[in-house]
Amino acid sequence: QAQPVESGGGSVQAGGSLRLSCDGSGYTRTDECMGWFRQPPGKEREGVAVISSPDGTTSYADSVKGRFFISRGNAKNTVYLQMDSLQPEDSAMYYCATSSLWCWHGGRWDSPEKYDYWGQGTQVTVSS
Repeated sequence: QAQPVESGGGSVQAGGSLRLSCDGSGYTRTDECMGWFRQPPGKEREGVAVISSPDGTTSYADSVKGRFFISRGNAKNTVYLQMDSLQPEDSAMYYCATSSLWCWHGGRWDSPEKYDYWGQGTQVTVSS
């Protein structure tokens, strides 16, 4: 089954930084939209950021604006998430998700149903 692969999670103290990577080289499709979601324990999965593969347009959740930055890699189906000024409330399992649809198709970029390829997740833990 086609699946992107995340890496880069870990444990940091509040105020620290982490960089997540997502590699979709294992499948042939060219993703139209690549994004990051997160799911804290006991809570629903929420959208963090997305980027349009063709033109680099981005969207962010309000809670991470100005602290997190999503970018495309040079290789096909590669995306990064630079996370700065991390806070304990950012602790969660972070998932890479990709879609063959335009990120804003239907109006909502953060609807999990839009994304059909999901990674296994990488854990981010921020201590105070």
